[in-house]
Amino acid sequence: MLKKILLATAVTTSLLGSAVASAADKPILNASYDVARELFAEINPKFQAHWKAETGKDLKIDQSFAGTSRQAQDIIQGKKVDTVTFNQVTDVDILAKRGLVRKDWAEQFPNHSSPYYSTTAFLVRKGNPKGIKNWDDLARSDVKLVFPNPKTSGNARYSYLGAWLYANEAFKGDEAKIKEFVGKVLRNVENFPTGGRGATVAFAQNGQGDVLLSFESEVVNIAKGEEFKSGEFEVVVPPVSVLAEFPVAVVDKVVDEKGTRDVAKAYLDFQYSKDIQKLLTTYHYRVQDKEVAAETAGQFQELRLLNPTDVLGTWDEITAKHFDGNGILDQLLAEGR
Repeated sequence: MLKKILLATAVTTSLLGSAVASAADKPILNASYDVARELFAEINPKFQAHWKAETGKDLKIDQSFAGTSRQAQDIIQGKKVDTVTFNQVTDVDILAKRGLVRKDWAEQFPNHSSPYYSTTAFLVRKGNPKGIKNWDDLARSDVKLVFPNPKTSGNARYSYLGAWLYANEAFKGDEAKIKEFVGKVLRNVENFPTGGRGATVAFAQNGQGDVLLSFESEVVNIAKGEEFKSGEFEVVVPPVSVLAEFPVAVVDKVVDEKGTRDVAKAYLDFQYSKDIQKLLTTYHYRVQDKEVAAETAGQFQELRLLNPTDVLGTWDEITAKHFDGNGILDQLLAEGR
């Protein structure tokens, strides 16, 4: 009799354990850009609640933050990331070339798989003592800059491309003059941290530089947020700047191994929901939802955005020419040493 009771107890415990396991999905890992910590600290709980309501299952979302080029290399080297929410198209393309992400990843979600976008803007100190108004001011000899290293940060690549695109218009495509201008900008960089967060700390906390170059969303967050409020910083949005798309993708190889494709896709679809699109505007991102964009238009300065691929060729061509080993970026940095 005792043996039957013990057996029944064991079976019941096993069934309960299976029920508990089935009530929770496998955790997913999202890899994102360096300055996205606060944003995803809000997005992830909202998706967990949404997933619970839709499926009745609990979900754990792990997060990784770093420069997106570094994130891509970590994934290539075996980091089991289910989804990427990056700030640079080329870093998703690298994953696609390695067979980790499908080649047509940009067609898997709306708006070129970019649920939101931004541009490069400038953060200056109280009163804008150096009178910074546009890209040409960044090349002056009396101005010191802080932005991340374009070799490791998508954020910084947009800063570099913003300077290049400005000079391309100013000098009517004369590449010698464009290189001279961008070289001056690079020589004015006082600190080249690996990611956007390090650049923010260097400028806002450690007092380095006269201008921080970063995404418009980031510089507005710094100027209006509590963390660096005592600095009383001001935002300068140049009248013409670079379009910075924020691409998302499912890491197909990983989700197929883990069996997490459905939840990974739902997580990225959720970035397009009206609730999250509204949340994104509170972090000063420009969004794709037309109704939300119209409702929040007043909080954004009007400007002309230049898409690098409309001017400089495909992302593969841009990367090969500017950012690969011994590309123009390396050449200009070497000249400045």
